[in-house]
Amino acid sequence: MRHFLTLNDLSSEELNQLLLRAVELKKMQKSGEIFEPLKNQTLAMIFEKSSTRTRISFEIGMSQLGGHALFLSPKDTQLGRGEPIEDSARVISSMADGIMIRTFGHDVVEKMAEHSQVPVINALTDDFHPCQLLADMQTYYEHRGSIAGKTVLWVGDGNNMCHSYINAAKQYGFKLRISTPEDYEPNADLVAANQDRVELIRNPMDAAENVDLVVTDVWASMGQEEEQKKRERAFKDYQVNSELMAQANSDALFMHCLPAHRGEEVSAEVMDAEDSVVWDEAENRLHAQKALLEFLMA
Repeated sequence: MRHFLTLNDLSSEELNQLLLRAVELKKMQKSGEIFEPLKNQTLAMIFEKSSTRTRISFEIGMSQLGGHALFLSPKDTQLGRGEPIEDSARVISSMADGIMIRTFGHDVVEKMAEHSQVPVINALTDDFHPCQLLADMQTYYEHRGSIAGKTVLWVGDGNNMCHSYINAAKQYGFKLRISTPEDYEPNADLVAANQDRVELIRNPMDAAENVDLVVTDVWASMGQEEEQKKRERAFKDYQVNSELMAQANSDALFMHCLPAHRGEEVSAEVMDAEDSVVWDEAENRLHAQKALLEFLMA
């Protein structure tokens, strides 16, 4: 039995196999082929944080693979009334064939995995968002080929997405530049452990020179709404706009995990530009996660 809590739970070879399988599953789905390796299996989906893309992609993905997805929110379960994670893990995993959880503390998914009898998937915590990286890497591959040896720029908050990009740099073999305002850097220990591939550059215009991919995220993540005004001041020079993209290589792509706030972390012009692949990136959540579900549960 395997879990998927961060990208480091799979080897580089397995991640690349998943990428190619996601591309294959996408072609099969587009051609109308019926493929149901998870027939009669159920994925329990625990949401302590709300979602659009995560819920839709996992629920439709399980349906297309012949299985069933069960939506569980805190108000509908004993988790919301203080039942220990360990107890919930034992009960849910005794009935479901897999567990997907989207929550706040990363320790929650670790405890869930420790006490579960079935595979556990991290669909987002405050520290990591590995499922999004599966889709991002698939999207880059479809547009530009292998990302190995390329240079990626992360602009903005050193958040869970940034942390997963640090793991991805090691697992997929690319160089990562991170440009954040002071006091918003990613986890220092994670950066230090990957210093051969990760570089912090304060000035985003300098950091963007000759990169192959530019990625950003909202300035205030879920649960940080009260910091919005403060963050707007701190991040005002960290917008991905046409001037910044002009520093990158001529064939550089732009990605955003969505939802995006046009006029804040990204300009409307960049969001809707030809080198923006955010819509393919969003759709690929479905295909990448189907490959992951097949890998873990079939």
